Amino acid sequence: MGEQLRVGVVGAGMMGADHVVRIQKRISGARVGAIIEPDAGRAAAAVATASGAQAFTRVEDAIEAGAVDAVLIATPGPFHLPVLRPALDARLPILCEKPLTPDTATAWEVLEHEQQLDRPHIQVGFMRRFDAEYAALRELIATGDAGELLMLRCLHRNPSVSDSYTQTMLITDSVVHEFDVVPWLAGSPVRSVEVKHPRRNSLAPDRLREPILVLIELENGVLVDVEMSVSVQFGYQVAAEAVFERGIARIGQPSGLQQWRDARFSVGEHVSYTTRFAAAYDTQVQRWVDAVRDGRLVDGPDAWDGYLVALSCEAGVKALDGGVVAVEAPQRPDFYASGGLAS
Repeated sequence: MGEQLRVGVVGAGMMGADHVVRIQKRISGARVGAIIEPDAGRAAAAVATASGAQAFTRVEDAIEAGAVDAVLIATPGPFHLPVLRPALDARLPILCEKPLTPDTATAWEVLEHEQQLDRPHIQVGFMRRFDAEYAALRELIATGDAGELLMLRCLHRNPSVSDSYTQTMLITDSVVHEFDVVPWLAGSPVRSVEVKHPRRNSLAPDRLREPILVLIELENGVLVDVEMSVSVQFGYQVAAEAVFERGIARIGQPSGLQQWRDARFSVGEHVSYTTRFAAAYDTQVQRWVDAVRDGRLVDGPDAWDGYLVALSCEAGVKALDGGVVAVEAPQRPDFYASGGLAS
């Protein structure tokens, strides 16, 4: 494909606006061909940063106008399905931010819809797979240089959350990332999920009981604990520590600027995922664009991976009320030949 790929960005909120700038300024081989956003103010602001892009209120209109070669979905999860359907019908390559859809029933519907095509067209935006530190940890695990992986300890901390953030979103909007990246790191699917409630943070909004400790067992016997805190105040932090037979490996701590001032040592920390994973987002979108341009369409987690994460999220939400909840996945369709963990 010689000409630039015209990407239709669906959703011009925080994530969508960030992707518009990314495609226009840091990605090669692509430009923003259309902004699909019903809010006129957001659409106008996004178009102002994307010279030549057209504005539409519906993805169907952008497709009918022939304005896009591919679609990047950056709306909240509940609004993904109405975009995925027409985009698949138009046989467009799709990069869909997580989650694929909010539940397994609609995620399975997407799988059935996609399997009417010749090959997978959907890549799901689990950007941690494209982070250099996570990639290095995965390589260490795969080589076995430190012996077998025994345990993973994960940290996922937010300084605060918006008023719309609810208790179940601790799982579906936050731990959702660990449900993808942990099986990818360890090379094994999730077997079960349990949630423990430690002492509540008095600084948390009244509607939230947090932090939580999520215990994940993988099918290969690796045990994982995830500390999920969303009122930790000091900044945004995502980290992991791997326990091997012959050593320990840690990523994500520290990840900011180190300073020695006023007789004190300090390390700057991120306050948002948009900076902590900026390079990972860039790499993810660039590799997706390259895959679309050379005909592969997907270079990363696919819709099957999105479905597996939806299964784990449903188990995690049930586990918020106590007990160990099993995750039982159906047989992977042959259509998704890689099985996801290899991507």
